[in-house]
Amino acid sequence: MSQTTPTIVVIPGDGIGPEITRVTIAALERLDCGLQFVYAEAGVSSMEKNGELLPQSTLDLIAEHKVLLKGPLTTPVGGGFRSLNVTLRKHFDMYANVRPALTFPGTRARYDNIDIITVRENTEGAYLALDAMVSADGERAESKTVNTRFACERIVRYAFELAARQGRHKVTAVHKANILKAVSGLFLDTARKVAEDFPGIEFQEMIVDATCMKLVLDPEQFDVIVTTNLFGDIISDLCAGLVGGLGLAPGANIGSQASMFEAVHGSAPDIAGQGIANPCALMLGAAMMLDHLELTDQAQRLRKAIRETIAAGDRVTPDLGGTGTTQTIADAIIERL
Repeated sequence: MSQTTPTIVVIPGDGIGPEITRVTIAALERLDCGLQFVYAEAGVSSMEKNGELLPQSTLDLIAEHKVLLKGPLTTPVGGGFRSLNVTLRKHFDMYANVRPALTFPGTRARYDNIDIITVRENTEGAYLALDAMVSADGERAESKTVNTRFACERIVRYAFELAARQGRHKVTAVHKANILKAVSGLFLDTARKVAEDFPGIEFQEMIVDATCMKLVLDPEQFDVIVTTNLFGDIISDLCAGLVGGLGLAPGANIGSQASMFEAVHGSAPDIAGQGIANPCALMLGAAMMLDHLELTDQAQRLRKAIRETIAAGDRVTPDLGGTGTTQTIADAIIERL
């Protein structure tokens, strides 16, 4: 994607969202890559202000400008409203969730040489929760899982094309077709067929529980992982744990109508307003956005500045072992830019 002057829709989000969004925008402005920003509202903060979790005006802005940089939004556990992330992905057909896990020197990561990308189908599977219901007596809950060959082929092909574009050598399709023979079997069968179109890339298939075990024991064997919605959600967080946690975990949601870039961690209301939130995940999400906009040099500069700041332990936040603040780590990164 390339525009003369790209306009980015920015949703600051809830909790720590506005704090980390503000310094991320400052870093993007320092890069001087001609971006324009327009702000939109969503989430609990929007509900308190406008009486709407996701205003139509926000959807209209995203539809117009196609690119969204989003801070974390609150999602209730159990009851309450549906995840706005899921709503946005479904509304704009953001079918590919891309989650890199990359080792950064200077963190508390357990491994030194991790470079894994998880590609997760974003629009179907268990997250659709079709025909979801709870019985009147509260004793039985059920919902339907649906996979289609179209969506399975689209996500697997995206993973192989990503691997080819980045010079990667292996794609692992993760499934549970030994038990979930219909829904997971369809995914695996489709993956096998798509793999035939990419003879230069090694294809591996692996059951999801074995994948989780091998990721813990020997993660360096993985390159690109492609899987369905629920499995991808779990695996991508596991991979984040291998490289130091969600504070360094960005995500891209690539779609046919719009694309969204974010930090994948939550809104962390327990530390909101304290000025100690780590902005690196959202900054790394912004770097993925720059790649998407074909501003690859600026993306690399931003990643390099983040990497050097963490490695130096320069004014970093407590989760990275320092005593710094959101502002001090951002200042250190921006100075390196």
